[in-house]
Amino acid sequence: METLIKNINIINPYKEVEYNCSILIKDDIIAEISNSKIKTKDNVKVIDGQDNFLLPGFIDCHTHILAKGFHKEENMSNPLSIHFYNAVHHSKETIFAGVTSIRDCGSADLGVKMAQERGLFLAPKITISITPLMCTGGHFDLFMPSGFDMEIIYPGFPKGRCDGVDEVLKKTREVKRAGADFIKVMASGGVLTTNSSPDYPQFNIEELRTIANEAGIHGKKVSAHCHSLQGIKNCVDAGFNSIEHGTFIDRNTSHKMAENGTILVPTILVHDFLYRNGFPKWDNFASEKTAKLKEIVKVHKENIAIAYEEGVKILFGTDSGVIPHGHNLEELSNLVDIGMSPSEAIASGTIEAAKFINQNDKIGSVETGKVADLIITSQNPLEDIKSLANRDNILTVFQDGIIVKN
Repeated sequence: METLIKNINIINPYKEVEYNCSILIKDDIIAEISNSKIKTKDNVKVIDGQDNFLLPGFIDCHTHILAKGFHKEENMSNPLSIHFYNAVHHSKETIFAGVTSIRDCGSADLGVKMAQERGLFLAPKITISITPLMCTGGHFDLFMPSGFDMEIIYPGFPKGRCDGVDEVLKKTREVKRAGADFIKVMASGGVLTTNSSPDYPQFNIEELRTIANEAGIHGKKVSAHCHSLQGIKNCVDAGFNSIEHGTFIDRNTSHKMAENGTILVPTILVHDFLYRNGFPKWDNFASEKTAKLKEIVKVHKENIAIAYEEGVKILFGTDSGVIPHGHNLEELSNLVDIGMSPSEAIASGTIEAAKFINQNDKIGSVETGKVADLIITSQNPLEDIKSLANRDNILTVFQDGIIVKN
């Protein structure tokens, strides 16, 4: 199957816009890009780009594609199957927003990844961590004072709670056995868990090093949910590959992260969105969560700007699932606000994200030989980055050379 897109302007990260181009897709691969006429088969499908803009599909480096707010009350009342069916709607919202790949930081299991690969439902391509490792009493330990444990578990989805060197070693191996592409660790308290605080670290340095070493043996990266400054320091010292959120990061720690090559996925969008929109009225813990958010929103963007100034590599991620899916590209404006150029912000969610998930030979840029995961937008985002946040401006989405939104 051949598809020819003509009269299109190509935007690649770090490069000048290529105007009035044609691009030939054969099956799922970009076969040719040219400023002149391209030879095609007689039955080629021709798409007039109408002088719009073609970009690589975005990669959201921090999502939870099955999640719908992580409300304990819903975990308690819903049948387990609803947990999976939620992904059908969430995935459509995400891909229609222009995100063709995601890095799921806790919720999607191997079966969800296989279902996407087999085309059983429309979804972004998924890199999975299965379930995060958390310590007793820490963020996402959902054992309630009532004695009820609200953590979702089932065959193939191991319980994440673990303590001590021996337990974290075994749990890392269990999550790897379940099919995780990377290991996610709750290394500080959070907003959504009522028995933890974002200010404090979780797991000690020996536990963190054990997790990082075991993951590294198997070629897997380790990512830390971490707001706490001490928690960030611990994870950097332990050899973690990325810090997610990084709310209370400071200049010295940023400098060390830059030297070590530790990635930061700030997910600025999630805190601001929750603070503006709040939690459901039936959420019994809404006031406690809002009080935590007030502290976080105040300093988060300022501290991420410092990290950027110090040379920390920052990637695009949204924490969608904590907030509704489909708002993903709103985060790009936040990245520009902390100092990135529009081209850098786009790169953080395309070619740089593809490098981090070890897929830059396949996706992340509009180049011959790469997979045709592409979006067409009606406006030039280099001139107005906020235009990408409006899903009406995302006119067409291709995944593997197939139009999935038109």
